[in-house]
Amino acid sequence: MTADTASALALQPAPLKARPKGPAKPILKGVGLDAPFFSDKNRAFWVLQSIGWGGYFILRSLSGLANSMGAMFVVHALLLTATGYSLTLLMASLFRRLIAMRVMWTLILSFATVVIAAGTFSVIETWSYATFLKPNYQPAGLEYLGALLLDFVLLIAWSALYYGINYYLLLEEEIDQRAQLEHQASTAQLAMLRYQLNPHFLFNTLNSISTLVLLKQTERANAMLARLSSFLRYTLANEPTAQVTLAQEVETLKLYLEIEKMRFEDRLRPHFRIDAATIGAKLPSLLLQPLVENAIKYAVTPSETGADIWIKAERQGRGVRIEVADSGAGTSAELASHASTGVGLANIRDRLAQAYGPAHGIVTRQNENGGFSVILDIPFDDSDARKHKEPA
Repeated sequence: MTADTASALALQPAPLKARPKGPAKPILKGVGLDAPFFSDKNRAFWVLQSIGWGGYFILRSLSGLANSMGAMFVVHALLLTATGYSLTLLMASLFRRLIAMRVMWTLILSFATVVIAAGTFSVIETWSYATFLKPNYQPAGLEYLGALLLDFVLLIAWSALYYGINYYLLLEEEIDQRAQLEHQASTAQLAMLRYQLNPHFLFNTLNSISTLVLLKQTERANAMLARLSSFLRYTLANEPTAQVTLAQEVETLKLYLEIEKMRFEDRLRPHFRIDAATIGAKLPSLLLQPLVENAIKYAVTPSETGADIWIKAERQGRGVRIEVADSGAGTSAELASHASTGVGLANIRDRLAQAYGPAHGIVTRQNENGGFSVILDIPFDDSDARKHKEPA
């Protein structure tokens, strides 16, 4: 595996994981061990190549000395190490091209390369043996291939390691690319779901503003327009896939309800019961707005006296339970089966699934006030709090 080999097969660096912290970090950084080993493919190749052939030289030298082969055996071992090191560099340069071919051709041509390299290795090893260890020995013909089998095994093992590592890295690249594509698809779906929010309130608000202008109630029209502008500015300023705290979501709901309250006045009676322990919980932005909008549409609008709407949040073990309830006259079955409400609930189910996977719950029921309730169970994410507590 040559330097250009490593560059050609270099993968997109994966996100660095498990970086060391604490007093050991400067030491590890100094020797290049503060990042994943294969993040720098060129460095990884030369480290493995040097360690592998360095180990070969040491073991070969110790074996010869242990068998009383004399000090010249070290020279012999050094020459064999240099030969193997050089041959494998040339093999890596060829393997870099072969790895991109069909598997059958890669196997055939790689095998042929190993045979030729092993034959060359054997000739050099036999010559070195006759030159440095047995000067009276004069090999001839096929005798130069006396070490062919051992050299073939050595080089086939090196080749297997080369291909094993590179195929592993290619597999990692495929996995990373697939994960990136899935993330992009998930992000696009989340954005699409956010933009599916029912725009009826926007049309109704603009109609109300138009009516107020026709009635020359300019102050109320300006106030309503200012609140609408603030609400739309929030929806545009936040990323469609972003998560916000429950406290931020509640503030946005209050802004939305101020707009609606100018339309319905005393007929709309919102109530917030938010447990202080839940305000830091993270959830997709504007997740609750469609639920409140449905409550207004099916509980407040049809009734001459209006309706109450409750937004509740409390801790439930390691999660948060959020309920949006109204005092309307519709039953759970009727509202859940309504086409418009069904779309809203489907949107919320999809957004929850994208954000939390199986770690969430959503239930609809008729509540004790005779109205409709939607109950969401989401995990409580306190990662930000833990980050602040971790030592640098």
